[in-house]
Amino acid sequence: MKFLDQAKIFVRSGDGGDGVIAFRRERFIEFGGPDGGNGGRGGHVIFEAVQNLNTLIDFRYTQHFRARKGGNGAGSDKTGAGAEDVLIRVPVGTQIMDDDNETLLADLDVPGKRVQLLTGGDGGHGNANFKTSTNRAPRRADKGWPGEERWVWLRLKLIADAGLVGLPNAGKSTFLSVVSAARPKVADYPFTTLHPQLGVVRLSDTQEFVLADIPGLIEGAHEGTGLGDRFLGHVERCAVLLHLVDGAAGDVVKAWRTIRTELAAYGGGLADKPEILVLNKIDAMSPRAISARRAALAKASGQTVLTMSGVSRQGLPEVLSALWREVAEARRK
Repeated sequence: MKFLDQAKIFVRSGDGGDGVIAFRRERFIEFGGPDGGNGGRGGHVIFEAVQNLNTLIDFRYTQHFRARKGGNGAGSDKTGAGAEDVLIRVPVGTQIMDDDNETLLADLDVPGKRVQLLTGGDGGHGNANFKTSTNRAPRRADKGWPGEERWVWLRLKLIADAGLVGLPNAGKSTFLSVVSAARPKVADYPFTTLHPQLGVVRLSDTQEFVLADIPGLIEGAHEGTGLGDRFLGHVERCAVLLHLVDGAAGDVVKAWRTIRTELAAYGGGLADKPEILVLNKIDAMSPRAISARRAALAKASGQTVLTMSGVSRQGLPEVLSALWREVAEARRK
């Protein structure tokens, strides 16, 4: 299934049904009087977050959603039937944005959460509603109220506890494949990951969290270079970021600063999230190189630097323990 995390759709709620003009005409009743009923309510447009969806691909092929009009009233003071609501199911983590793609209308971040985005029009009054002591035979009935309509953007931000960031080929996909059942593409060239990937990391029966891997960032990503920074939205909800630096690639400090610059330029609070910094691919380095690059990275970042190899799994338990501590602390808060 193709991954799609953004779509534009048109939604319209139903018009209200029309009221009617009607009079009682029964045998032996000389003055029957008005009995025109009201129209029914038009259908609402409702969005619901469901768990068994993880992409917005369905909205590429179905982009228009319209609720039906309410039923018209009838004689004998009968009210028209209310129209059925249109229920649009979206993945958990979907945000509904206005047509400008900036104004947030709703955030469906919890399974089962519903939001009524558009309200159906009310039904019009039949002539029975206008009967008075001085106007006993009104010949007035109202049309139903029109529904609402608008274009909206759907933007999916995956729900994960921890997010993987780093330059292309930093070993993020390898790490995800080792610690979870996810099977992302792994190759020895940049940008093997083209779409975000999710994996469930299970340390024990009571220690479990969701890890998100996004395509690698390069310098200038916030300006659209490479794949850009559009996928960073998928780690906005994460409690902690796992920053992998390729220790075998050379200048580790420059690599770390490049990612930090892109996170700060993107905004969304990413630069302020807790960060676990890991020097990766130590299986391809000498002990002396590991020590020197780890010290340089620690001096530049001002934080503890862990070392790891996703291939040999050296240092993996320490990294997972550090991740779980941050995730558990965020859940307690």
